[in-house]
Amino acid sequence: MKLSNQIKRKKQSGFTLVELVVVMTIIVVLAGSGIFLVTGIIDDARVQTADNNLKALDVALKSYERNNYGKPPTQEQGLAALTERPTSGNVPKRWRAYLEEPMLDPWGNEYQYRFPAQKSKRRYDIWSLGEDGVESEDDIGNW
Repeated sequence: MKLSNQIKRKKQSGFTLVELVVVMTIIVVLAGSGIFLVTGIIDDARVQTADNNLKALDVALKSYERNNYGKPPTQEQGLAALTERPTSGNVPKRWRAYLEEPMLDPWGNEYQYRFPAQKSKRRYDIWSLGEDGVESEDDIGNW
């Protein structure tokens, strides 16, 4: 009788293959859901970062205008006028560096500048091309 009880215990003490597969499936589903949520949060953070960078660029451009008698950089000078003294066009007499280096959007692309503005109520447009890197409806701008 003792031998049969020991055999029953050995059979009942381990996990079956089906139980292991079910547990592994649950773990994979939970991990996948977590990755999906984190990816969405990262995308939202990139958009928010781009928006904050555009606000910082707007402040730098307003400072440039104040020191240049109300004139923003020309289209040709672009945002480079915030980091390097312009040598052509409307060269400001009271220029200084407004940024240490050119700003890149969260996707590694340069911010875009257009003067005069076509979309914004301001005098100029500044925007990020977004994740796809091409001018399209998903751009993030000061409009």
